[in-house]
Order: sequence, then structure tokens, then C-alpha cells
Amino acid sequence: MAQENSFLLKIRNLHTYFFTDEGVAKAVDGVDLELEEKGTLGLVGESGCGKSVTALSIMRLIPDPPGKIVQGEVIFGGVNLLSLTEGEMRKVRGRSISMIFQEPMTSLNPVFQIGDQISEVLRLHEGLSKKEAWNRSIEMLRMVGIPSPERRVAEYPHQLSGGMRQRAMIAMALACRPKLMIADEPTTALDVTIQAQILELINRLQKETGMSVILITHNLGVIAETAQKVAVMYAGRIVEYAPVRPLFVAPRHPYTQGLLKSIPRLDEGHARKQRLEAIPGLVPSLLDLPPGCKFSNRCKYVMDKCQAEPPLKEIDPGHFVRCWLYE
Repeated sequence: MAQENSFLLKIRNLHTYFFTDEGVAKAVDGVDLELEEKGTLGLVGESGCGKSVTALSIMRLIPDPPGKIVQGEVIFGGVNLLSLTEGEMRKVRGRSISMIFQEPMTSLNPVFQIGDQISEVLRLHEGLSKKEAWNRSIEMLRMVGIPSPERRVAEYPHQLSGGMRQRAMIAMALACRPKLMIADEPTTALDVTIQAQILELINRLQKETGMSVILITHNLGVIAETAQKVAVMYAGRIVEYAPVRPLFVAPRHPYTQGLLKSIPRLDEGHARKQRLEAIPGLVPSLLDLPPGCKFSNRCKYVMDKCQAEPPLKEIDPGHFVRCWLYE
């Protein structure tokens, strides 16, 4: 593990629950994560495993009701964000921590020009005049590779393509030079060539600005290209956490192994010889989780001991796994 003081973000024992008429959904259930200064952490798992709720918990944007952060700490730059007032937290959002959402059309206001939306962030957090903020907005659009930024800055979201809208979102997220950017499925709605451009852009801007990045995705290929560390989530818990290379070369948790076997491979002859493997069964409902290990109802190695919840255990330096196979 890295030196304690080199961490920008430390999440400790985070629990975020949703209280519904049907029962309590434990969307995030005891998550521990660490992110180093200038590092990139990949957060992967199937839809509904708790990735986005973890991100929204960091930002303190959980809708209450029905959601509530019931326990834990989110320590950012030495400060527990969960202990801040809403007014103090508003100063953190956009300035120190920013977030890119997966669908820019729902995140950008359709009735305001792109320049106005970026300017608002700059005027709020940096106290710039209207003209200064407008000029900086043009610079931000240029920085993220939007052509003719002087013209585009005065356009509305519907006048931009999907890729350009996503770039505009990144420009807005980076306007105040945040220390941490959370990218929640930033390429989901885009075609493959635009996806590659957006990921390349995030990589380049990270090097230029020195920010840290949490990249949330269900695409392991994206993680292999961009992250240094990766956390695999399942049913609200971290089941494996490791540097990228060890996780891809020798995944230890049966769920991670299943995810990697379900990805098409292009090495010569491999596609012809081996069929893709699917993970049997379905992700359990957060309202009706199996006792003990949450993956036990889909795991081919299941044993009696799996009726109890395994701890997240370090089995190699920096490689943690939540599985009884390694006891």
C-alpha cells in the first residue's frame, strides 16, 4: 500500500442504503477504497452493483429520501466530507471534486448556452466577472478539443453532437482545476471511435492538470487502458482490489474471473477455439441478498463456509480478495 499521506481520498466502511416500501436496499455495504494523488482508480462491476451510488456518496448527492449514507467516512484531503454542512459541501463540489455523468443530455441544461453553463461554475467558485468567465469558457472548450470554440460556446446542447456534449461536460468539470474528477460511465452513449477519443482526452488532461480520476465503468478493456488500480464491486461490496496488471494476469475472485472470461479476445486462433463463458444466474436483488458471500448463488466453488461473509483479505502485496478460497 502507498504511504498514508500520499492518499487524496480514503473511503472507510461506507454504507449507503435506500429505504423503500419493499424493504432496505443496501446499495453500498461496507466499502473501503483508497486513491493516491494523481492516480486513476477503476471501479468495475455489473449494472446495479453500487458503483454510481459510491460516486454519488462521495459527492453527497444521494437523494434523501429514500437514500441515506448511514455509516462510514469519506476523507478527502484530510477532511471527512460526511461531516461537512451542505453549504461547505457545495464549495467542494465543482471546485475540488467534479463529476462527469454518463448522459450529458440530462446533465446539461437545454435552455442555456454552453458558455453560460461553464461560466456559472467559474463565477460561483472563482469569482470571475461575466466577461472573464466567458473567455475562460472558450479556453476550456479549446482545451478539450472542440473545434471553433468561439462559435460553439454560444450554442445550446441540442446543437452539439453526443461526443461534443461529452467534451463540453468535461470542460465544465475541469473549469476550476479540481483535484479529483469522477467519470461515471463517460463513454456509454458514444460510438467506439468517439469513446476512444474521450478516454484519450481524459488521460491527457489528467497528465496536464495533475488531477486524480475515479473511472466508473462495466468495460474492463477501458480499465486496462487507463487505470493503475482497480476495484471490482458486486452487490454493494468490493470483492477484489488490486493493481491493474496482477488483476488481469491472475484474477483471484470467481466473479472477476467470470468477468474476464466473458470478454472477447482477439489473439490469433483464440476466437475460433474458445467460446465466451457467461456467469450463470442473475445478480441478486439488493432487497433479497443471499446470506454470507453475496456471490455464492452463482459460484462454482461454493462450499459450506460461504454461508458466512468472507473478509476482504490481502493475499499478495496490494492485492485484496473477499473469498474463502484464500483462507
